[in-house]
This record gives sequence, structure tokens and C-alpha cells, in this order.
Amino acid sequence: MVKMKKVLYTDFVTSESLIEELLGKKEFKKAITRSNLYKFWSKAAGEKFAKKSKPYSMQAGGVMVIACENAIVAQELALRKTQIFVKFEPYLKSLNLHVKDIRFDPKKWIVEKDCEI
Repeated sequence: MVKMKKVLYTDFVTSESLIEELLGKKEFKKAITRSNLYKFWSKAAGEKFAKKSKPYSMQAGGVMVIACENAIVAQELALRKTQIFVKFEPYLKSLNLHVKDIRFDPKKWIVEKDCEI
């Protein structure tokens, strides 16, 4: 007969404490802020371009990279960069973010395929 060791379950971590710990981390706060900023892209770019472009990343120095469906979309957005900045400004201020430039890159475009279950 094998004697089983008694296991005490007293070291559980509550989900509240995990969330509190995550929210306290700088990287997590930054990711949430960027995610919120990306949600406003369609308002800044306009519905026509929101379907053909999407935020891709933030680079050092405050450069926001926008993935574009093709080079034509990238060129059109580049020509409208000043207007996009004007529309984007209130959202940047509310999130306390400093975007100094926007780069439009058709090479970053990824077509998301529908998954069939």
C-alpha cells in the first residue's frame, strides 16, 4: 500500500490579484494604450481607407506604422498625412501618446483568412 501525501491548496492566487499585478506592469499599460489608439484609426483615416489599412506597430521615436493593402493606398494616405494627424490629435492627447510620424507600409499587410470550424 502506497501512502499518499496530503496536498494543501492554500497558495491559490485570485484572478483579481493577477489582474492588479498585470495592470501595474508598464508593458501591459503600454499595450492597452496602443490597442485603444488603434481602435481610433478608422475615425482618423476615414471609412474608405480604414478598410484598406490598419495600424501595425509603434516604432521607437513615436513612429506609427500603418499596414496598407497596396502601394496605391499607402501613397493616398501619405498624401493625406497632415489631415490624418489633425483628426488623430484629440485621441493622442486623451491617451497621452506622442506620435511624431506615420509611416504607411504595403509590405506589412496581412490578409486574414476566415477560419472554418
